[in-house]
Amino acid sequence: MPIHDFANEHEAHADQETDMYYPCCGKRICKGCVFTFFNSEQKGKCPFCNGDQGGKTDEENNEDTMKRAEANDPISMCMLARFYYYGLRGLQQDRTRAIELFTMAAELGYSDAHYNLGVNYNEGGDRKKAKFHNEAAAMAGHEVARNWLGCFEFQHGNMGQAIKHWTIAASAGHYSAMFCLNVEFIKGVVSRASIDSTLTSYNNSCAEMRSEARDATICAYTNHN
Repeated sequence: MPIHDFANEHEAHADQETDMYYPCCGKRICKGCVFTFFNSEQKGKCPFCNGDQGGKTDEENNEDTMKRAEANDPISMCMLARFYYYGLRGLQQDRTRAIELFTMAAELGYSDAHYNLGVNYNEGGDRKKAKFHNEAAAMAGHEVARNWLGCFEFQHGNMGQAIKHWTIAASAGHYSAMFCLNVEFIKGVVSRASIDSTLTSYNNSCAEMRSEARDATICAYTNHN
């Protein structure tokens, strides 16, 4: 099956984050749920704890996130680490502090923290540590990390391992992994039976993740930008 059979339907959703972080309770909540909640005239409230979030400054939100991080909440640790890593939300860029927080969250088993550590080590040229953290994230179900491992193995000439990683990630609905498999199918590396089976799983996973509310959120984001 050619690439365009799946690209047109899912490409717009491929790089969009599907959830939002709320510092009041440290939860990452589906954007579709947030969209529906806002449309029920609850704008400014947290969809999980119903806490008032309207009008809070970055400083106040950072204080809430820091409190959650100090209470050993790995999600909040990871979010705070991102703010420090990139100098966001009014915080001074401090990558040393960011790595400390990512490491603490990873030690608590949070897959996104492992993935972010993998990104950092990869940027720094330490491919061994990058692979270690991406493997830890992938084992916990992180499809982006799994796709990274596929690309890593591909770059090192391990096509069999690359295809295995891409197949797992694509079956879970990861667009880039499915794209890579289609490229290898066109080149004759991946069989028709394998690509058909994986594409079916990919489309099923994408369908499960889609909803009218999520689509509306992405359309609103696309139109805003």
